[in-house]
Amino acid sequence: MKIKCIIIDDEPLAINILKSFSKEFKNIEVLGSFNNPIEALNLLENNSIDVIFLDINMPEINGLELIKSLSSKALIVLTTAYREYAVESYQLGVFDYLIKPIPFKRFLKSITKIDEFLHLQKNRNYPTKIDEKVFFFYKVDKKLIKVKFDTILYIESLKDYVRIFTESEDYIVHSSLTSITKALPPKNFIRIHKSFIISISKVKFIEGNTVNIASKRLPIGRKYVTEAKKTILSPALFVQGQ
Repeated sequence: MKIKCIIIDDEPLAINILKSFSKEFKNIEVLGSFNNPIEALNLLENNSIDVIFLDINMPEINGLELIKSLSSKALIVLTTAYREYAVESYQLGVFDYLIKPIPFKRFLKSITKIDEFLHLQKNRNYPTKIDEKVFFFYKVDKKLIKVKFDTILYIESLKDYVRIFTESEDYIVHSSLTSITKALPPKNFIRIHKSFIISISKVKFIEGNTVNIASKRLPIGRKYVTEAKKTILSPALFVQGQ
C-alpha cells in the first residue's frame, strides 16, 4: 500500500534529505513539502495524508503547536535537532521522533514501523486513534520510560513532580497532575483529589470518602466526591447486604 506523506520543515536541506530518503521506497509518495506550517494546512484539509514529517522550530507556528491544532488523523513523525521535546511530543501522540541529522537506517526503521502500523490499522488489529494508545513515555533519570496505562494504580502530586505508582514499581516524573491527566484515557482514569488520580479498574472498594487500591487508602476530596463515586460505581451492579 502507498504511504502518502508531506514534509514540513523550514530548512530546505532537511526537506531535500527526507525527499531523497523517500525515493528509496516504492511505497512512499511525497505529496508536498512546505517551509511554513500554515501553507500545509490547505493540503491537509483537502487530502488524505498518512504521515506528516514535521520539524518543531519553525516561523509563525512551531510543530508542537501545529499538532495541537490539527484535526487530521495522519501519523506525526517529528524531525528535529532537539531532544528535549521528546516527552511532550509523546504526550501529544506523536508516532516517532527523529533526531537530526537523521541517518538513513533510522529513517528506514521509522518507515518500517509506519508500514506495519498502517497495515495492522487497515486490518483493524491495532488502535486506530491517538486516544486509543495503550502507553505513554515519561522522562525518568534521563531515560524515556514506557508506562502502560493498564499497569498504573494511581498517580500522586508532589508539587512540581508526580509519582506514578504501577503494579511493579513507581516513578517520579517532572510534571503537574493537570498535565499528566491530558495524556491519560479519560474512560480509565479519574481525579479524586487535588493530589490524586486513580485507575478506575484498580479500585478494590470504597469506604466512606476513601478508595482502596493495592491496600492503600486514598482520600476522595470534597469537591470530587459526587462525580468520583458516580464514575467508579457506574458500571457496577451491587447488592446491599442485609
